[in-house]
Amino acid sequence: MPESQNIEWKESWRDEYLKWICGFANAKGGRIIIGKNDKGEVIGVDKFKKLMDDIPNKIQNQLGIVCDVGLKDYKDKKYIEIDVKPYDVPISYQGKYHYRSGSTKQELKGNALNEFLLKKAGKTWDDVIEPRASLDDIDISAIEAFKKGATSSKRMPFIAEENEIEPILDNLLLLENGQLKRSAILLFGKNPCRFYINAYVKIGRFGQTDDDLLFQEVVEGNAYQLADKTLDILDKKFLVSPISYQGLQRVEKWEYPYEAIREVILNAIVHRDYMGAPIQISVYDDELIVWNEGSLPNDLSIEDLKKKHSSRPHNPILAGTFFKGGLIEAWGRGTIKILNECKKAGLPEPIIESASGGISITLRKNAIDKKSLISKDLNKRQITALEFLKENKTISNKTYQELCKVSKATATRDLTELVDKFNIVERVGDVGAGTLYRLIGS
Repeated sequence: MPESQNIEWKESWRDEYLKWICGFANAKGGRIIIGKNDKGEVIGVDKFKKLMDDIPNKIQNQLGIVCDVGLKDYKDKKYIEIDVKPYDVPISYQGKYHYRSGSTKQELKGNALNEFLLKKAGKTWDDVIEPRASLDDIDISAIEAFKKGATSSKRMPFIAEENEIEPILDNLLLLENGQLKRSAILLFGKNPCRFYINAYVKIGRFGQTDDDLLFQEVVEGNAYQLADKTLDILDKKFLVSPISYQGLQRVEKWEYPYEAIREVILNAIVHRDYMGAPIQISVYDDELIVWNEGSLPNDLSIEDLKKKHSSRPHNPILAGTFFKGGLIEAWGRGTIKILNECKKAGLPEPIIESASGGISITLRKNAIDKKSLISKDLNKRQITALEFLKENKTISNKTYQELCKVSKATATRDLTELVDKFNIVERVGDVGAGTLYRLIGS
């Protein structure tokens, strides 16, 4: 059995391996096998009788836990197997906390340690009391906006008749023993940044490169109103609204689907780590990137976000209020909605990825932006043709031949790959000499 999340091999015993036992106990448990090399081959251990006495005692004395320590035999070679169970309480070794993630051991520090200790205590960051806050810090207009949304969405219709702040907050699980929780300040506070300095959104408009910052804006406010404020500033200062007419009626559209951008921002507000950096929105000519600090649960992947998945928000109290106020769904469909809205608008699939200690979602105007080209195995001729398409809308087989100085067979093969393998371009008209190719969504 190879090394994994739950298996670790060691050739001989060292007391420092108590850190690994600590890491297993704080995660999902696991086994440490003493007497196997890195290839998983049994090489045996010396003085195994003494180790069988020493190891259990050291585990109990240093970590305060009990593990099953067994002596195994393979082809006359003795090895020791230490079976570590997961613990509901945090386990430390010499005052430090270790955690098993994948096939590595990590020492937890800073925000990661804070989140770990809260989780072991059955709490999340937004469920903790904020002792510095009082009801005077609550914005009545934000409460009224919530009441309106909760009533119209029919998720809390009875709230319309409630005029006192405390019963409303208590109903939303934002109070504990009469004290406000962190989530109450984030959701309805007059000035959340006074308590949590990075509880804002930063927007930047960039030129051709990441260091070419043209202008920027900071958006502050409580979480319940932050999405609308951000959307309003994006619309007025950062995005160009294409104009069309229906008869004599002037129609202004968004560069990207409004519902997609709104959902991305709401997701960032609900899932971000509020002890980390602010939400950051980077606007370029051909893409819009929203980044928030935080990570996915260990058993949830990026690909899982593209299909129906369980809803496990980083800040569940915050998410619960957003749901009751009619802002989000509670079924893990936010990312699916983002993908579908872009598809309906004829835009490429957004890029969702882990980046710089957080999660970023990139909305794209076309399928050949710089990020997607890097991730595809395109040859230089195909990249040249895609750049041509950005300016000229369509390309024919003959033009491809002339542009790239190749034969008809090579041009046909390259164009077919762009259609069938890479799904970047599509054919226009019947297949034949007059066939044209254009970017999907153009």
